[in-house]
Amino acid sequence: MKKRLISLVLVTLVGASMFTGCGSTKTNKVAESTSKADNTPVTITFWHGMGGNLGNSLEKIVKDFNDSHKNIKVVDQYQGSYDDELNKLKSAQVSGTAPDVMQCYDIGTKYMIDSKATVPVQNFIDKEKYDISSLEPNLLAYYTVNKKLNSMPFNSSTPILYYNKTAFKEAGLDPNVTPKTLDEVEAMSKKLVKKDTTGKITQYGFSMPIYAWLFEEFMIKQGKDYANNGNGRTKNATSVAYNKNGAGLAILNKWKELVSSGNVGNFGRKPADTQNAFMAGNTAMYIDSTASLSAVLKGVNGKFEVGTGFLPKVNKSDKGGVSIGGASLWIMDNKDTKKQQAAWEFIKFMVSPQEQAYWNANTGYFPVTKKAYALQAVKDNLVKYPQFQTAIDQLHASTPVSKGALLGVFTEARTGLETNIETMLSGHQTPQQALDNSADTANNAIEKYNKTNK
Repeated sequence: MKKRLISLVLVTLVGASMFTGCGSTKTNKVAESTSKADNTPVTITFWHGMGGNLGNSLEKIVKDFNDSHKNIKVVDQYQGSYDDELNKLKSAQVSGTAPDVMQCYDIGTKYMIDSKATVPVQNFIDKEKYDISSLEPNLLAYYTVNKKLNSMPFNSSTPILYYNKTAFKEAGLDPNVTPKTLDEVEAMSKKLVKKDTTGKITQYGFSMPIYAWLFEEFMIKQGKDYANNGNGRTKNATSVAYNKNGAGLAILNKWKELVSSGNVGNFGRKPADTQNAFMAGNTAMYIDSTASLSAVLKGVNGKFEVGTGFLPKVNKSDKGGVSIGGASLWIMDNKDTKKQQAAWEFIKFMVSPQEQAYWNANTGYFPVTKKAYALQAVKDNLVKYPQFQTAIDQLHASTPVSKGALLGVFTEARTGLETNIETMLSGHQTPQQALDNSADTANNAIEKYNKTNK
């Protein structure tokens, strides 16, 4: 009986031990599985509009991030032009396939805010007490609305004057002195223009593309608003202001006068066409983005010496600076806090001094953080391309007051202006008519936009 009782106890203990062992193994497997799940990197998608060399440089930064962050993986996806990218985003928002991080150009800012589909980076800055004191204040100013930074500046540029120093010397002009006003542009152009034996112009003194961004910059130079309600920043713009404050007419009158002089060329609406004319020696001066410097120097390829200068004033008394072009980085509101945090970590990496120094040296966009200027890559770039110092000096000579307008229909407004300026320059309407027709197009688009986004 004793033996039987002992046997039963042993069997019970062994069975219990076996069940306990099975339970422990199962628990360990669950724990192991959970552990593996926790170590799985958070994958976020990043949409951008950078092709060619810009795209290659951007992919390098993304790779650097992925190599240094094992808990986050960024999948970058090129979406075409900025316009294409924004149109795709609008469709993706309907289908629920929007990216986690979106690079959006400056004039898309108002739409991005009004879409209510983003999380302001200010939320992460406040939560983390992230120091933004080294970031360029003029860049932050553009993307700040109601004291809230909505997106992080990434690739920023301003317009500058490019000029042929060799042509200046040949014309008896000081190659180190650039025109400060459009009147000076006109005076210098008379000396710079060249003609062949038949009287055909082979080199214009100056040219600028029919690009509405330049119109906006000349408004800022004059210290005048493009749109009402504080340039659409105190509250939604209900109409443009450039046709009422005199600044728009001053621009178009001078533009028409320059081209009508015969010394200033008009190569159409595509900035690349005017850039090509400069590189070929067909115009001695032209206006383009600071981001074009590398391409210009490569295109000139030593045929002549290239100089750069500040964007000329419309009037001698103008006190305004310049606003930025380019794009910023937005965190999309995908309702996933882990992905949003991962997106924030990626954005911080993108604007770090090291990555911005690399971006500057390889693209021509100036760094968004002042700390990058202390790094060797930026110093070496300025030694190699001293013309780029103009971009930096012009940015720092400007103030946060000189920020552009916010408009939900900037694409339509720009197209209308460019169409009418082109018609004006061909002699089919006056500057006042061009201005009024442009304003009508913009105001109709603004009215429709405001009704849709109440």
